[in-house]
Amino acid sequence: MPTCRRKRVLLTQPSQTLLDALQAGTNKEVYYLAQTGEIFETYEAYAARMSFYRMKQFQCEVTGKSGLDYFEALESEQHEARTMHSRFPEPLKAAVLKAVQWQIMGRLDHLVEAVYERFKDRYYPDERVIIDVQGDKYFARVVQVFPPRPPLPIQSTSRLGSEEQASTSSSPLSDEEPSIHRIAEDMKIPVKEANIRDDPAKYYYKVQILEEERQPGAGKQSEKSKGKDKQSKYSGSLMDVQCADMSRDRLAFSKSILRRFIRDCVDRDAAVASPWTVKPGIAARYGVDTVMPDETRRDMETLKKGESDKRKKVWEDKEGPHKRQKKLSAAEELKAKATAERKEQEARDKETKAQKAKEEAERLAVEKKKKKPIRYPTEDLDVVLGDRDKKNGMKVKRPVPSRSAMPFGTDNATNEAFLMVWNFLNVYGQPLHISCFTMDDFEAAIRHSAPEPCPLIAEIHSTLIYNLRTVPFTRFNALISLAHLKQKVGPNDAVLGVSLETLEEGLGDIGNNWERAPLRHIEGRDGWEESLVGCLKDHATLENFPRLREVLTRLNWAIEDDEATSSSRGKPSPHAITSITPSSPRVQYPVLPTSDKVTILAFMCSMAVSSKSIHAHMEVCEEQLTALRKEKIEVNRTKKQYLEEMVAIMGESKEGTPKTNGAEEDTALQESSDLSDIPGSEGETETGSATPSGRPKLSRRKTQATERQLARARQANEKQKLAEHRRLDEEVNKLERRLEGIERDFRKLLGAIRVKPLGRDRFYNRIWWFDGMGSASLIGSGGAIQYGSGRIFVQGPSEFDNEVLERRDGDVKARRLEEEGEEGMLGVGEWAVYDTIESMDAFVAWLNPKGVRELALKNTLTKWWPHIGPGMRRRTADLTSTARAPEARRSTRTKQTGSDLSREPYMQWTNRRAVNSS
Repeated sequence: MPTCRRKRVLLTQPSQTLLDALQAGTNKEVYYLAQTGEIFETYEAYAARMSFYRMKQFQCEVTGKSGLDYFEALESEQHEARTMHSRFPEPLKAAVLKAVQWQIMGRLDHLVEAVYERFKDRYYPDERVIIDVQGDKYFARVVQVFPPRPPLPIQSTSRLGSEEQASTSSSPLSDEEPSIHRIAEDMKIPVKEANIRDDPAKYYYKVQILEEERQPGAGKQSEKSKGKDKQSKYSGSLMDVQCADMSRDRLAFSKSILRRFIRDCVDRDAAVASPWTVKPGIAARYGVDTVMPDETRRDMETLKKGESDKRKKVWEDKEGPHKRQKKLSAAEELKAKATAERKEQEARDKETKAQKAKEEAERLAVEKKKKKPIRYPTEDLDVVLGDRDKKNGMKVKRPVPSRSAMPFGTDNATNEAFLMVWNFLNVYGQPLHISCFTMDDFEAAIRHSAPEPCPLIAEIHSTLIYNLRTVPFTRFNALISLAHLKQKVGPNDAVLGVSLETLEEGLGDIGNNWERAPLRHIEGRDGWEESLVGCLKDHATLENFPRLREVLTRLNWAIEDDEATSSSRGKPSPHAITSITPSSPRVQYPVLPTSDKVTILAFMCSMAVSSKSIHAHMEVCEEQLTALRKEKIEVNRTKKQYLEEMVAIMGESKEGTPKTNGAEEDTALQESSDLSDIPGSEGETETGSATPSGRPKLSRRKTQATERQLARARQANEKQKLAEHRRLDEEVNKLERRLEGIERDFRKLLGAIRVKPLGRDRFYNRIWWFDGMGSASLIGSGGAIQYGSGRIFVQGPSEFDNEVLERRDGDVKARRLEEEGEEGMLGVGEWAVYDTIESMDAFVAWLNPKGVRELALKNTLTKWWPHIGPGMRRRTADLTSTARAPEARRSTRTKQTGSDLSREPYMQWTNRRAVNSS
């Protein structure tokens, strides 16, 4: 039976309801699990059980293989069981099972040892064995077993002739078969006594040697073959042998095989002193008695009682002598009472001493724990700034991130959708065929309300429309959804002064050909507004796009309303609408509320994720990530090799460097040589002839010349090593630059698969940096730093992290008020931003590297700071040079007049990735 966490998996039994239905003869549909035979009343129970079986947490009980599902483990056990049963000697199975039936042993290993010792030298008819004939091994089959005969009376011995003995030994085994090895099969008799009473060495076995080309047990040979020559008659011949000349194949009988056979065939209850019992089906097949003998039952009850008494005694000794109740006489009762009081007093004294010792140990443990230093980094909320940290300049309060600097202020839903859309369009710019653009340009394009067409908005909508043409849709999906709503609320239900019936009639002929309409780049994507309405009509419903009705109404009707009105369910009050005029999407899109523009793009991006082009791009990014990982490993290996070579060169240079450099030594030698050649010097005549002492001086000059040559060789060698060191240093610098490029490429490719924050601070606020992902790049042509958002965004903790903060011991809220400030505390999913270098420097200085989260965040910020900092500076410079008034940029309801819009940066953007044929 497969095991799960070391416990056997029990099959689910049918519920009582199903059993009652079966008894009543009621037909009831059930769910049947064919592999296990289990029956379930509901599909949920069936699916839950199947899911449990499919989990890779099961273990094959026979082989010990783990990490399998239930069916794999069951198949493994069945395969091993079939193999084991085919190998285990068939004649030996019944004897072993009869021996282990009703045996009371705690461990299976002990039972296996006992059975092995009893049967290793005992053989049964029709069993395949290996015999030793004059040093050669042969396979043979046991034909007959002759047990040792009891000694016969003297008067009957003379009557037994040789012919009778021969006939007796050669007669078929009939009445003697049941009596062989009977004493050994009784496990109650010790093995030594059993061997004395029924010695296996005194058994004789008639065996037939098997022919090599024949299968074992093919049949008996005629006894006429006994007279042939020994060298030629071994194959198929019969002979008498004893156990000393016999053995079994280790693949058929060994302790491990025997253990697997017994474990597969027997079982045991979990109760104390429970016997091993053969499984009922196997017992019936091999004729094993399934009725427990009375003697075995009495022994089992005696063992159970002894074990219970032993545990009871241990419990009483643990509880103390005052728990025992005894019937004593009056004198004995007084004596016993005094003794009990004395022992109770001793016990109380002992308990008091133990309590004092325990309190002392706890006090010492607390003191030791207080003295034990904290190992950093640790949980961030466990790190508390002390006076020493404050004196060293650690900031207590985090700089407040700006909510107002977000693109849409405190509108968190619109901000989040806006960030998602911008990131999606920049990450998947290649499959969407759209060039990158900054977040400021995108924000300005969203706020564009002038009649003059905005190329950025046109390209974004057109490329998404082309992508959504490849996504399956239902024709007139939006109209079907509106028709269902009309059945519920009626055709006269109005939103923004337009009823459902009027809305359906107005949408009937708009954008019906959107999946085939050409939106050419060279024509400025003319007609994309009508295609947008057609795309929404086929892809959107009130379930996946809740503001569909309001958006379609504003795109097709010019509605003059009061901005100050508000209502429930998004409906304006009756006094808000001043006029309603049919219009066209081309005219109405620029004056659409910015929140609705962002909502439309967010819906289109969420639908485009399922397109084939996006999925294919993700798969390509996965392959490139794998290649980058391999390349990074190779580059690091090569870099390590170069560094080791540089260290070796430096070590050789230090060992071979003389105390004085080669130039000084050369100069000294030259001076010595010149002085020795001056005429009239000591040891020479005026004519320069050598004196008797001139020969040693000549030898010294030769030595000095040799040393000068060696010095020059050392200098050349040092120059060569220095040149090699410089070359290796240049190679290491190239590899480091390549590693930096790999990191940038890795961020780009990983951002196309999943966007992850840079990290989290101590209060689980998530820090986001969206630049350099997907088709966007951090470095432009010529190595110039580029930016997309040029900001660091802060998002409040998730719901799960917020629950962790609330469950934490201590007043976390008070700490947040102290370290974040009331204005800096972000709610769940709330957004804020750091858009200046000064605020980011203050934030990085606030991070405490003693916490695990803030240490990781600080390391990541340090890693990417060469790109974050210059990007923020360049964005600030671009905004300053543009010199746009914030009020004009934030206006959403007034037309931009008094300035040339064509000179705005977002109006000058061009799509260099556009497909001209489109």
